[in-house]
Amino acid sequence: MKPNCAHLFVYGTLLDTGNHYGAYLQQHCTLLKSGKLEGRLYDAGEYPGAIIDTNTNQYVHGSIYLMDEPKKILAFIDDYEGFGDDQEQPNLFIRKLSTIETDTETIECWVYIYNLPVDDLLWIRSGRYKLQ
Repeated sequence: MKPNCAHLFVYGTLLDTGNHYGAYLQQHCTLLKSGKLEGRLYDAGEYPGAIIDTNTNQYVHGSIYLMDEPKKILAFIDDYEGFGDDQEQPNLFIRKLSTIETDTETIECWVYIYNLPVDDLLWIRSGRYKLQ
């Protein structure tokens, strides 16, 4: 995996162009294709949270973007996702490189993974977040 990866997998509120951060992604990224992450998706209230789980044969569905300036874009999105040393600890999400499956290949992407307990959250069994 490449720490300087330019791909970002998005599965939740960042898909909403009415969201300031989602609109930012649309301006600074190129949508490549749909993909899926092996794991589970939970409803955390105003947003979803994905966790990686390779033992359930469940998937989180979303979109893969190519970022034009990865460092700049990731720093901007880190703030939105509550990730970083300057954010509340433990971080709400962590950013990690993960393998995303597409219809024709796998692509290494940055993805924000939910970092808090999911015991009391509703599991979104379809793996697809529906924007309100």
